[in-house]
Amino acid sequence: MQVGNVTTPFGRRTVSLGHLKTQMDAGEIEDGASVDKWKIYRALCEARTRLGVNDRALAVLNALLSFYPKNTLDADDSLIVFPSNAQLSLRAHGMAEQTIRRHVAVLVDAGLLIRKDSANGKRFARRGREGSIDEAFGFSLAPLLARAEEIEQVAAEVEAERIHLHHMREQLTICRRDVAKLIATALEEGAPGNWDAAESEYRTILSDLPRNAPVNLVTHALEAMRFLRENVLNQLEMLLKTQKQGGNDHQNERHIQNSNSESYDESEPRFEKLQDENLAETDEIEDLLDGHENGDGRSPDEAGGGRMAPQTKSLDFEIGLKPFPLGMVLSACPQMSDYGPNGAISSWRDLMAAAVVVRSMLGVSPSAYQEACEVLGPENAATVMACILERTGQINSAGGYLRDLTRRAERQEFSLGPMLMAQIRANGGSERKAG
Repeated sequence: MQVGNVTTPFGRRTVSLGHLKTQMDAGEIEDGASVDKWKIYRALCEARTRLGVNDRALAVLNALLSFYPKNTLDADDSLIVFPSNAQLSLRAHGMAEQTIRRHVAVLVDAGLLIRKDSANGKRFARRGREGSIDEAFGFSLAPLLARAEEIEQVAAEVEAERIHLHHMREQLTICRRDVAKLIATALEEGAPGNWDAAESEYRTILSDLPRNAPVNLVTHALEAMRFLRENVLNQLEMLLKTQKQGGNDHQNERHIQNSNSESYDESEPRFEKLQDENLAETDEIEDLLDGHENGDGRSPDEAGGGRMAPQTKSLDFEIGLKPFPLGMVLSACPQMSDYGPNGAISSWRDLMAAAVVVRSMLGVSPSAYQEACEVLGPENAATVMACILERTGQINSAGGYLRDLTRRAERQEFSLGPMLMAQIRANGGSERKAG
């Protein structure tokens, strides 16, 4: 196909390297290439945000395509349309000429049109004796044919992302319904636990989610909601177990949990393994979090050598006792990876090792961090340190802030979920993953 030499626009309009590239690409269209003009237009409508055009610009393109006499853009034909401003305005549903010029410029800058201006800037065609067009001046549709494969691929990707987002929203709707009804059941049955904290966590997750949230924020909200649902189910499961153990043929009264008991049930899933109680010295705790305590490089939780914390509280619902997903933590706190082994974090062991480095850098005392590990668990204490690192400029005393959070956690007034979700929102839902 011959599209002529590279042309420059009439009047004060300038030409950019992008315009020249569009013209050169259009000149490399293979002979015999063709594409259905309305099929490529529908693909453009699907991929418009990725290609940098809006719906008004597409309305102008639709009008220009209507002036091309065939349904197929063919490399062997002239792909130049030359409507007058008045005719173009009519087919663009009465759009003002000034608005049309603005959106034509958008299409040209996006590489979807080429201007082929005459000497005086008018749009017209010269015909030969047989009536065929010898030369035309107007807008060339050749870029649509040259980029047809690219446009269709982008449209397919956008459609796949939309379907994935729809699926994630469905899963979030189901999960939030489960959580709301499970909490309502617990309240109706009078189950012991801090259900106000669970309900507050539920509302926080939803309030942090924008109305038109992208897929990454929806994914983070779904992870947090699933985490909350698991905690609620665990709490109700423990209630059913205690009721089963407390009732028999001779005793039907409700089982009363002794809140001052020093014993614990290893089968209860809500109690996580903590650091070895014998490691009371500061240097031993730092060695534990650095991963030097095990010959195989695993943390005590991974090696199975940690002890269960004695039960000192009733069956209160505690958000944050089980660690959040590592990928979610790193998405909320991407700076933490810089302090991991070799500048990356791929496991909880790496995160806890990085937390010890950050603790020392921020001036947090070993005793404050040890207390946080005992109350929150080593994984969640490391997560809190990662959040503090992200907000260093807003916190005057990192050690005092950590001690305050630890005391609030002991009183069941602190939940790690809202802190993580707020940090994800502040970072714009960045997709930085472990590894």
